[in-house]
Amino acid sequence: MTTTRIVAEPGVPQIRMTREFAAPRDVLFRAHTDPELLVQWLGPRRLTMAIDRLEVRDGGTWRYTHRDTDGTEYGFHGVFHGTPTPNGIVQTFEFEGAPGRVSLETLTFEERDGRTLVHQNAVYQSVADRDAMVRSGMEQGVNEGYERLDELIARLAPMN
Repeated sequence: MTTTRIVAEPGVPQIRMTREFAAPRDVLFRAHTDPELLVQWLGPRRLTMAIDRLEVRDGGTWRYTHRDTDGTEYGFHGVFHGTPTPNGIVQTFEFEGAPGRVSLETLTFEERDGRTLVHQNAVYQSVADRDAMVRSGMEQGVNEGYERLDELIARLAPMN
């Protein structure tokens, strides 16, 4: 199990994250773009996820909700920019609970000897928007989600 490196430099409207996974980049790309796989790992363990749409193409839109045990729903949506490939994904991201706070996210998959470094860079419209994301519990959600992704990968591509 590896850890996620999350960097949010003071005064910079950006969050950078990196994590290594024990799988080829094609497996990581599929886990990020296949709705049947995405719902198995994205977000905190206590939430269930439903995908309303996931149009993995240039200009395609996506929307999903996370539901808490009490029925509270948290919606997120965005648009893909450029064609998502195993080289990377560029998309906007907006939490519907804070409309107008849109970030631009770039995700790259760097394969090294059958393992893959996933780099995510999220750029916000302001430092205040970035700070709100940090305060929202994003770090815990990312860490739990990536732990779940490790578990999914172990089922998809077990190491020999």
